[in-house]
Amino acid sequence: MQVLARSLTALGHTVAFETPSRRFPIYTLDRLIFNRSLRASTEYSLSVGFDMDGYRIAGAPGHVAALKGVIADELRFERGLTRLTMSMQARCERLHVHRAARVLVTSAYSGSRAQELYGLARPPVVVPEPIDLAEWRRLLAIYPADSPRFTVLFVGRMYRRKRLDVLLRAAAQVRDRIRRLEVRLVGNGPCAHSLHALARELKLEGTVTWLGDISRSSLAGEYNRADMFCLPSVQEGFGIVLLEAMAAGTPVVASRAAAIPEVLPHGSLVEPDSSEALAAGILDLYESVERRKVLAAAGLSWVERFDAVRVARQFLDAACS
Repeated sequence: MQVLARSLTALGHTVAFETPSRRFPIYTLDRLIFNRSLRASTEYSLSVGFDMDGYRIAGAPGHVAALKGVIADELRFERGLTRLTMSMQARCERLHVHRAARVLVTSAYSGSRAQELYGLARPPVVVPEPIDLAEWRRLLAIYPADSPRFTVLFVGRMYRRKRLDVLLRAAAQVRDRIRRLEVRLVGNGPCAHSLHALARELKLEGTVTWLGDISRSSLAGEYNRADMFCLPSVQEGFGIVLLEAMAAGTPVVASRAAAIPEVLPHGSLVEPDSSEALAAGILDLYESVERRKVLAAAGLSWVERFDAVRVARQFLDAACS
């Protein structure tokens, strides 16, 4: 949202944010209380609510519901408390898209899921996620990194739908064939404990490095260090990390699932939910320096279409039409 807001401002528009003044330990409670505090405003020509936020004021003229993902689609892969709380969020998101004057999504995949799961009469308009290429390239330039090991990087929240267990099992299958393999995992989440346990079971100590949540500058260094980026997820409404990897010139191996083929049509895409397929994809890139160079070059070219100012113009066209 901040990237989009800066780009809209650069185009000469005034952007203001409504954010929670108080934070609560339970995210869903936080969002519900925040939404109860919202009031429609006539000061601005357009109001935009992201995901479920804004559902209570969505009936105001010109309100736009912008979905970064489809919560009802995401929750299918979760369990327990996470699934319960996401179900509550999905009900609010459904209200949001039905009340809003216009609905935007970040991919055709998300559009089809929103239409099906929320019963929308018309397909939403697709406006992709933006990336501030100038800022990201600045960070990449000032935070170089290298490693004597062959490094596979993952960045994301540790939810079940991300299928990090598949990556860990793939790492166990290829570690004897990839000299000095290191799998570096950035992020945290509800599955972190079980993933640590699986890594111990697979005897991946010394192969997997758990980085947790890190700063933006440290993240740039991680992309610089990586020989390849891996996203084994089976559910992605878009995947901003794919843009980060492409802009860093990092070749990507990922699941052929959800919105990933839209965002990464040139990537090394493998069968989802298969550690054997993912292991083969990783080995294929490891064994071919030339293929890694080809994928890196394709990514550097493709990512230009997601530059923030370009996407901001698309956003304005779609939101104001």
